[in-house]
Amino acid sequence: MAIVVVGGHTRNIGKTSVVAAIIAALPQYNWTAFKITQYGHGICSANGEPCDCETDAHTIAVTEEHNAASGTDSARFLQAGAARSFWVRTRQGQLAEAMPRIRKELDRSENAILESNSILRFLQPDIYLTMLNILVADFKPSAQYFLDRADAVLLSSSPEQAISAWPQALLRIVEEKPHFPAAPPSFMSSELEKFLVQRLSLLRQGNSSQSLITKPYSLRG
Repeated sequence: MAIVVVGGHTRNIGKTSVVAAIIAALPQYNWTAFKITQYGHGICSANGEPCDCETDAHTIAVTEEHNAASGTDSARFLQAGAARSFWVRTRQGQLAEAMPRIRKELDRSENAILESNSILRFLQPDIYLTMLNILVADFKPSAQYFLDRADAVLLSSSPEQAISAWPQALLRIVEEKPHFPAAPPSFMSSELEKFLVQRLSLLRQGNSSQSLITKPYSLRG
């Protein structure tokens, strides 16, 4: 079994689209997909709606998606070809409470792909991809914390467009990583697909060698 995690430095940069693109490009892996959402104070984890509830029943919710036409992100994963798809909702900082259910479903999966940064606190994935939009200055603390663990960087815009708002230490880490375009509308490239096929094939053979596709580049001009 292979576990792939897709994270990113901020919201609304295409992480869900990348997960769907990977599922569609590699259907032979029979993915179980997870969309993980953590809500702040005043939002109910059961349904994502504003509320004042503080009961245990509303701390977490894990829902398997069965309707590919429901319009949710987890439905997009089914549309892309996932064998199964789950939407995990927790309060901010309480993902640990959902881990028993997540691990149960992982044990039942052939291969899994999860959209989240915070899941890295509880899982050691076989492949961790981080999505970056170098035109957006915001860089979440969780994304910074796990950046050095990324196996590859996915860029939704050209490195030549880089901004200087990110700390130089982060830029240095990013520059050392293999990088691949993951821009709309496809959010997939032949290079990224080749990288994933190589890495997943090595995992099946019991070899986790890092000596795969690498392209040095600079985000600092």
